[in-house]
Amino acid sequence: MPAAEHVRLGRKRTLPPCPNPLFLQWLSELRDQAAEKGQKTQYVYQKAISSLKKYPLPLQNAREAKILQNFGDGICKILDEKLQRHYRENGPDAPIHSLPSGVTVAPSRRSNNNLAQPTKQPSRKEREGGRRKREYVPQKRSGGYAVLLTLYRESQVPGGKGFMFKLELQAEAQHLSDKSFSVPDLGSKYTAWSSVSTLIQKDLVLKTHNPARYSLTELGLALAERLEDGEREQEEDRRRDVREEEEGSWPGVDLTAEEDERKKRTEPIAGPDPAAYVAQRGSEVPGVHSSEKPQAAETKTRPAGGCLYPGSYDIVLCVDFIETTGGSTACKQELVKELQRNGVTFDVRKLNVGDFLWVAKERVAPVSGQLRAPPSRELVLDYIIERKRMDDLCGSIIDGRFREQKFRLKRCGLQKPIYLVEECGSAAAHLSLPETTLQQAIVNTQVVDGFFVKRVQDVKESVAYLTVMTRYLSKLYQNRTLVCRSRELEGDGQNEEECGGREREDPSCSLISFAEFNQGAVKNKCQTVREVFARQLMQISGLSGDKAVAILEHYSTLHSLLKAYEQCPSDTEREKLLSSIRYGKLKRNLGPALSRTVYQLYFPEIMFKNELKSWKRRRWVQSVLMKRRRWVQSVLMKRGLVQSVLMKRDRFSQC
Repeated sequence: MPAAEHVRLGRKRTLPPCPNPLFLQWLSELRDQAAEKGQKTQYVYQKAISSLKKYPLPLQNAREAKILQNFGDGICKILDEKLQRHYRENGPDAPIHSLPSGVTVAPSRRSNNNLAQPTKQPSRKEREGGRRKREYVPQKRSGGYAVLLTLYRESQVPGGKGFMFKLELQAEAQHLSDKSFSVPDLGSKYTAWSSVSTLIQKDLVLKTHNPARYSLTELGLALAERLEDGEREQEEDRRRDVREEEEGSWPGVDLTAEEDERKKRTEPIAGPDPAAYVAQRGSEVPGVHSSEKPQAAETKTRPAGGCLYPGSYDIVLCVDFIETTGGSTACKQELVKELQRNGVTFDVRKLNVGDFLWVAKERVAPVSGQLRAPPSRELVLDYIIERKRMDDLCGSIIDGRFREQKFRLKRCGLQKPIYLVEECGSAAAHLSLPETTLQQAIVNTQVVDGFFVKRVQDVKESVAYLTVMTRYLSKLYQNRTLVCRSRELEGDGQNEEECGGREREDPSCSLISFAEFNQGAVKNKCQTVREVFARQLMQISGLSGDKAVAILEHYSTLHSLLKAYEQCPSDTEREKLLSSIRYGKLKRNLGPALSRTVYQLYFPEIMFKNELKSWKRRRWVQSVLMKRRRWVQSVLMKRGLVQSVLMKRDRFSQC
């Protein structure tokens, strides 16, 4: 027997049947035909159907439907043609406000209420031996899977309220889903929460009240119970495998050993066993041979050769201490609380460049007899984030920090810098610079400077993006061998393409240690003559970092540039000395205008001479114009005098 229909509780009342079922049937047929052909007009018909269902009065013809929303001339013309055909077939007195015999009313396929929609009776083949529809089961670790499990666990709590609010449900279900419930993936507009509409449509989840309350229906409760059983069985299998692996790896555990030593030897490590990995790759690591036993290899707590093998490190988010102290304390404390609420492993420290980055932190076990564990090595991943609020972006553009920060991010040694821009809505309209200027600066950062720009609305969305990035990087680097390299030998290390081109069973990456990275990014460190010359050039309007680097490739110091100017025979050649230098990926020329500006910066007397010449020229032109104006005035005066004499003579002759 079919299950009894679930009674929906809430404020939403059942709407009356549509008074125009014939027009509704025709529009439904047109929508279905367009959907079968893959035409976009199906959405137009669906909007018209929604408008017609809401109209409570009967229509006498299709022309009267023009007053409804989403009804245009085309739809009204089609309905008029169908209405005339209906009159020809059934007579001029055929009713149009009731369905003909043989047609039943079925609920709409796009609505959860009891609004009537005419559909044809099922055929005999469909009634007797139709193809059974497959049951909907959400994919594991998806948004629907997480929501069903969370609601089921809430329903099993003794004395629970039996429902959950939206924010509460999202927070509890996040750890069961691989996708974020608040931030969509790159290139997509859907989040894990988008699957809730499917659950409601499938009658698995019930949504009532305002604010919305979510609970499981009888069908949803049965499906969630099966999912929970499967999750429990998988967890038991995982624990059984871990116990068998521990028993096979450590056949003789001394129960009389010290407590810390016993914990150290029996503690399971997530991912591949570093000792077994070292033993397997003994021929590649100096001092370790494949013939050694795993116990002997395990005594090496740190892999030789400056490497971190899979399973021997954790991915940790590093937050600059400026992001947690000073300024708006409440807003910055909210960032820390949101990270803790999302379960993100993070560390607050001083970063000389950027606001957020990720490090691979080596796992080290405490040594017996020592108060603290030995220091662990940290390798910086190739992702760094600079966070900017709209007011901070405006201030950095005004005082010049914006260009300098982008230049330092490019020179920090990490390959993938990210700009996280927090848009404060209407607050951006009350800043010192117009909003168009700020938007243009953001676009230039992405298009010209090659940074990835992520736009968010507030601190919560920023934390959600950091959470998603942390989980993504943890999954990306979980099976990778990380090799420590020096910034001074960046050309000899592996680049990004080599890192991604390795075989999947043994991927490897060449990264910088955190200490070397942070020391190299000091803002006010001792600078070389080349660096000072580069900063001087970047103070010129229109001279970007790429152009400064191109000039430094030809003239590494100011002395070499001045020497090249002295070798030029004329001022014209000096002004065009840098015009043919190519810069950037497109290899464009610097141009004569910028070359002339650089020349005038270091030879101001030339600029003074040019200004003097132009001033003298302007004075000469002004004097010539003045003389000409006086001559014209004198000529006009003479002509006026002659005319007056002639007029007097004519008057005298007439008398």
